[in-house]
Amino acid sequence: LRGLSTPFSLSFSGSGFLALYQIGVVQSLLELAPELLKSACKVYGSSAGSLIAAAVVCGISLDDLKEFFFAMAKEVRKTTLGPLSPKCSLLANIRTVLQRMLPEDSYQLASGRLHISLTRVADGQNVMASEFSSKEELIQALLCSCFLPIYCGFIPPSYRGVRYVDGGFTSLQPVSSLEEAVITVSPFTGELDICPRDCPAIFFCFQIFNGSIQISIENLCRISYALFPPSTMVLNDIFSQGYQDTALFLYRN
Repeated sequence: LRGLSTPFSLSFSGSGFLALYQIGVVQSLLELAPELLKSACKVYGSSAGSLIAAAVVCGISLDDLKEFFFAMAKEVRKTTLGPLSPKCSLLANIRTVLQRMLPEDSYQLASGRLHISLTRVADGQNVMASEFSSKEELIQALLCSCFLPIYCGFIPPSYRGVRYVDGGFTSLQPVSSLEEAVITVSPFTGELDICPRDCPAIFFCFQIFNGSIQISIENLCRISYALFPPSTMVLNDIFSQGYQDTALFLYRN
C-alpha cells in the first residue's frame, strides 16, 4: 500500500446484517487512510456489500447507513420468523433508504467506478453492472444484488428489464480479473485482506460462490448472524471489529 502507485480496487463481499463489519472497515479507512478510499479505481460489491460499495463511491453517510442496519435488525428481531415474516419488508426498506440517502447525481458518480454483482435468473450467470443512466437504475441494480429468494420475497426485481437475484450466488467476493490488484473485505474469516482473524487458525479455507471462507465454529455463527441478526450490542461489536481489523491491516501494510 505504501505510495499507492499501483492501481487497485476494493471488493466488499456479500454480508447480510454483517455489513456493519464492512461499515466499520470504511469508517476506519476514512479516518486513517482516506487517500486509499479516494484512489481506488473500482469498488466492487455483492449483496449487502454492494450497499457499502455504493456508500464509498457515492458518499453516503456511514452514520446514517449504520443506523439503518441497526433499525432493520431491530425490526427483524420483533417477529418469531424474523426476516421470513410477512411483516418484514427488507427490500422495500432498502429502497426507501437508498432513495433518501443517495444524492441525485449518484448514478454519475457510480458509472464506471461502482461494480455491482448480480445473478441473472434466466441462466444463473453472473453479471457485473457498472453503468447507470439514472438514480433509479442504480437503485434497481442494488436491489437486485441484495435479493435473496424467499428471504426477501418470491418475485425477483429487475434491472434494465431483466430479472436478477443476489449477486453472492455467483460472486460472493466480486472482482473482474485475477490479475487485478484488489483489497478484499469480508466479515467472514478466510484468505482475504481485511476480515476477522480467528485463533488458532486450525481449519482450512474453501471456495464457495467465488469467495474464500474458513470452516470454523466462529464463521458458522457469523453466517447465522448475517441472516438472523443478533442484538444491537453484538452488532455494534461487529462494527468495532471491522474498524480494528482495518487499523491492523493498515499497520501491517
